[in-house]
Amino acid sequence: MRLTDINDIRALLSRHGFRFSKSMGQNFLTASWVPEDIADAAGLDESTGVLEVGPGIGCLTEQLSMRAGKVVAVELDNALRPVLKETLAGRDNVEIVFGDVLKQNLAELVNEKMPDMRHCVCANLPYNVTSPLITAFLEAECFDSVTVMIQREVAKRICAKPNTADYGAFTVLVNWYAEPEMLFDVPPSCFIPQPKVTSSVINLKMREKPPVEVKDKDVFFKVVRAAFGMRRKTLTNALSAHFNALSKEDIEQILTDCGLDTKIRGEVLSIEQFARISDKICEK
Repeated sequence: MRLTDINDIRALLSRHGFRFSKSMGQNFLTASWVPEDIADAAGLDESTGVLEVGPGIGCLTEQLSMRAGKVVAVELDNALRPVLKETLAGRDNVEIVFGDVLKQNLAELVNEKMPDMRHCVCANLPYNVTSPLITAFLEAECFDSVTVMIQREVAKRICAKPNTADYGAFTVLVNWYAEPEMLFDVPPSCFIPQPKVTSSVINLKMREKPPVEVKDKDVFFKVVRAAFGMRRKTLTNALSAHFNALSKEDIEQILTDCGLDTKIRGEVLSIEQFARISDKICEK
């Protein structure tokens, strides 16, 4: 069986009475080069344990199992249980876990299922939970890298530079934990059913430590959220609204001490500049 052949897919799904779920964002790949290139880009070997989310019918899972030591695939849709039992039969290094990955303790899961291995994420993520999933992968701090196919719009946000329309709080969050790289695009024609948007594959290489030291990580991210939560306002007004213990004059002095114009907007700042501001706020 060819897991990316549209006729084989239709026969497989018909055999098991499977129906696509829009709420789960299910789109199955019909181009063999895509799962092959995603698996290649992940840089796997026999010492690698891979966490996959949303295996679908298993076309990426199949490629991962040919390269990695162990694959643990978490699938939310129980209707795919008999499908995956058929498509992944005989792949002894694959384990399917049925449930909601966002309710899992990821560090505990990978250490239990894939002990004494380096851990990576490689997946075709559902569009509707992309940001929460990537955030969970980053904050788990147990993966070497994350290689995922996501909506191109989100990929552009992750890889954006300061003072661009796509740059935002999520950009800063991802870049705090990882070094992102845009790898390649995947057109809608490579899926069944076809999504309305283009997908992109990105790689997030985890940093050994954040790009800059801060006195208080929570204050740092509060500054970032404030800056982008009120994009049309100056940074002075945005921070004044979120740090009630500081006066507007205090905020202006902090920005001046950081060598910034008091009328500057947060969208132009680098991570290093956000860090200096948050440290100055901590001092106050």
